[in-house]
Amino acid sequence: MDLIYKEEYYKIVGICMEVHRHLGGGLLEVVYKDALEYEFRKNNIPFKREKEYTIQYKNIILPHKFYADFVVYEDIILEVKAVSKINDNHMAQTLNYIKLAYSRLGIIANFHNKSLEHKRIVR
Repeated sequence: MDLIYKEEYYKIVGICMEVHRHLGGGLLEVVYKDALEYEFRKNNIPFKREKEYTIQYKNIILPHKFYADFVVYEDIILEVKAVSKINDNHMAQTLNYIKLAYSRLGIIANFHNKSLEHKRIVR
């Protein structure tokens, strides 16, 4: 079975590992996001940070907006966490962003622990 966005996935996770290797675990999410933004720019990887999504209901746009941490390569959702463990709520949140973005792949990267934890979510 072929993995979707295989090369892109490995590049993104590799950059997450690089950031984790330099910063270690236990910092705030925003610190890791800043470092990831630096690495994406340095490696010429296209991304948008804090990408805004709206929800259309019938003929209106609902007032609540969602913000994906990163959209990388125009189609991959990257959610950054600094929590003790990735849980079902994080998985559901990322799946929602994938649906809103009409994407097929999401990645959750958790920087909190001694080793980087990452999950691949395919729609």
